[in-house]
Formats: sequence, structure tokens, C-alpha cells
Amino acid sequence: MKPARPALIGKQILFYIPLMRLFVALDIPEDVRSALAAFLATLRPACRNARWMRMENLHVTLRFIGETPDEQIEIIKKALAAIPSRATIPITFRGLGFFPDERRPQVLWAGIKAGVELVALAEAVDSALGPLGIPREERTFTPHLTLARLESPRILHSLHEAVKNAGRLAFGRTSAGEFHLYQSLLKPAGPEYTRLATFSFLGSKPE
Repeated sequence: MKPARPALIGKQILFYIPLMRLFVALDIPEDVRSALAAFLATLRPACRNARWMRMENLHVTLRFIGETPDEQIEIIKKALAAIPSRATIPITFRGLGFFPDERRPQVLWAGIKAGVELVALAEAVDSALGPLGIPREERTFTPHLTLARLESPRILHSLHEAVKNAGRLAFGRTSAGEFHLYQSLLKPAGPEYTRLATFSFLGSKPE
């Protein structure tokens, strides 16, 4: 069942507007997923209280859109399909980091190294969505893969020790040639993602 938003007049709820939780992202190749899965297997014993991301859900988020009425989906697809063509983007996955910082870690992430082309794509997506009434992103685009959410600061020492002993923090590379519009459905076991459309860097039509 799709989430819905009540429409209010005065204090009465008259009807519901179906909503879909959307985001725009790049996929990552299976060899990178496998390398990250093997690496995280070495960290889990030291971070039992962390909420680990499912490997199949890892992606490079270009723009989180949020709750969107059904009738706007096709308009969003057309706006994304109109983004000018571009060359493939080389991306390397390596290193680790924390949000907001190492002293107060709440999120563990894997680093992404790419040229200005990736930033330009994120900005193009943001610009394409702006005229549709979707607020522009105010935060600086920082590409990363969220690996875990850390719910207790007490695991900090054990986590740093596990990372220190894990060895080389290089997870692979790819050349991205397309991006996607996804729906995120929140479930008790974690979010479930459904691909709604794919857009090639060499030009595409919305699926």
C-alpha cells in the first residue's frame, strides 16, 4: 500500500492523496557490493549494536526527492530524461568516514572518488527538478555509500580498532553510464527499493 497524505479543509479530513517516496541514484556494480560485504563481515563482530545496510540497497544518491504525489511521477521522469547527454563517469570506491564526525559518529560510510562530472550530474538533477516545485538541495553534494547507522557511541573504540585491522580500504571502481529514479517503501525489515525509470547518459526516454 502506498503512503498517503490527508488533505485538510478546516479540521476535517476529506480525502487522501497517494504518495510515493522517491530518490535519484546511481547503481553500483556487483563486484563492489561483494568487496564491501566481505569488508563489513570483519566489522560486524565489533559493532553489534549498529544497524547495517543491506548490500542490495547500496547506491550513490544523487538527489532525495521525498514524498511525491502519484500524478507527478511522469512529470519527474520527463524532466530527468531531458538532462543533457554526458560521457560516462569514472568512480572509485575507497576509504571510510563518519557523519557528523569521528568523535560523534552516527553514520559509517564508504568514500567515493570521482571527478567534477559526478558533481555536475547531481547539480543537473537538482536543476531539472527545481521547476517542478521540488526545493533545491541546500547541502553540499557529498557522494558516499551509507554502510551502517551507529546507535551507541560506546562502540567507537572497537569500531576504530576493527577498521585499523581490516587492511586496505579499496572496494573497486566503475564507469557509470546511467542513473535511475527509485521508489523507497519503508518496511519493518528495512526499506525496499523499486526502480521506476532509467536514464542513459547518452540520452533516453522515460520508461
